[in-house]
Parts: sequence; structure tokens; C-alpha cells
Amino acid sequence: MSTPTILILAGKRDGKLDPLAEAAGVTHKCKVPIQGKPLLQWVLEGVQDAWPDSAIWVSIHDPAVIADIPAVIALTAAGRLHMSVSRDGIVESVEAVVEESGHAFPMLITTGDNVLITPEVVRSVHDFGMREGAGAVLSIAEKASILAAHPEAQRGFYQFSDMAIANCNAYWLRDAASFRAAEAFRQGGQFMKNVGRIAKAFGLWNLFRFRMGWWSVDGAMAAISRRFKVKVRAFLLTEGAYAVDVDNERTYKIAEMLLAKRKPG
Repeated sequence: MSTPTILILAGKRDGKLDPLAEAAGVTHKCKVPIQGKPLLQWVLEGVQDAWPDSAIWVSIHDPAVIADIPAVIALTAAGRLHMSVSRDGIVESVEAVVEESGHAFPMLITTGDNVLITPEVVRSVHDFGMREGAGAVLSIAEKASILAAHPEAQRGFYQFSDMAIANCNAYWLRDAASFRAAEAFRQGGQFMKNVGRIAKAFGLWNLFRFRMGWWSVDGAMAAISRRFKVKVRAFLLTEGAYAVDVDNERTYKIAEMLLAKRKPG
């Protein structure tokens, strides 16, 4: 199996200063400290050992901001870490890395606030995509397992006919052709909470089915696959904690607690 490129999206949403970053006195949220380390340090520690030779890219508005993070220093010295200046949107930022790297696929994408990610998750998402012959994979967790990790871990779930889910911020693309599935997210920023963006990407009838909860998860993936002519699959993670990233003060405290429980000291 090909070793994927790992891309960490750590730019500012809509180019704005995040409230957590402002409170911590830093310019980028990925530099906010949690359990004694910047968010990005935890993410890099979580992905760097998935494969010993995988290239890792960080997309950020100002690469100089993270130059002093220990994992950035070590991985750069090892020739594994590369920087890309974030663009205005998620898809544009991924496109920039594809162009700059020259050989980015397959690609595993996560975010600079996904502090609970592990090498096991990274490998399992990649292995699932390869095994299933998927073009694109999104990782999800079921409501019961998420609330088992912490009763306030998520307050909103996407309800399907077979389960309620939340995403786990780990995405996989097989090749350049599969990248067209990302077109749905070109405008970025809380896509699934924006009805207009869903309608534009998937059509009004599909939006209606989504809102009514008529689809199963696999049914929804099949509809998306037909829409974009890319085989899109959802990979169900059994540990609900993976659905927790650092979005706000509430999830910061939950992630901090889960990190302390998982990685004492």
C-alpha cells in the first residue's frame, strides 16, 4: 500500500483570529497550549508515527509562527515536514499542497486542533480506503460512543435513518481524480451547518432527504458518490473521543480532560 501524505490544516478560519487564540495571546489557534503543549504539537505527535517515512504538510497562514514547536523542529530536520501558506478556503489550501508537493496522493487530511488523533486512527482510515477501493473517506463516530467518552463531547449530531453521527476530522483522498469530491467544501467553514451550501453541493432533493433523516449513512455516501462520480465511504470509528476537537472553551476543557486521561504527564 502507498504511504499517504499527511496534511494538517492549521490556518485561520475565514482569516479571523480565533477566540481561543486571542484568549491565549497567540495569533493562531494551533499554538494555544493544552496540557503543557501547543495544540499542533499534540497533532504532530499523533500522526508522525503512523508511518516512519510519510511526508507531513502543515497549511498555515504564517509558517514562522510554529517554527519553535518541538515536533516542527524535529520533523523539519528529518526532512519530513513541509509548510504551505493557507489560502482563503479549505479546498484552495489543499490544492496548494497538491501543487507544491508534486506527489501528494493518497492524502490523509486532519486539522491543527484535532489533538486526540492517534497513529492507529490515521493508519485505519488509510487502510479502510485502500481496502474498500474508495476514492474518498470521511471518519465518523456514533452518538452513543461519543457521549460515552464525555456527555458534553458533542451537542449536535447528524441524524440518519440508522444512526446519529458526528465527524472525526480525519479525511482521506486516493488520487487527484477523487479530489473532485472535495469541491462540495470549497467555501469551507462549518459546511454541514450551512443549508445553502448543502443545497448547492448536493441539490435540493438530496438536501430534503438529508434534513428528513431518510438516508442511512451508507445511502448518503452512495448519493454523494453519484453526485461527484467518486466512491465516497464513511469509516466508523469505535472510540467516540475521536469526535472531539478544540473548537471552543467547552471542547477545550473536554479535550484537556481526555488528553490527561489518555496520556498522563
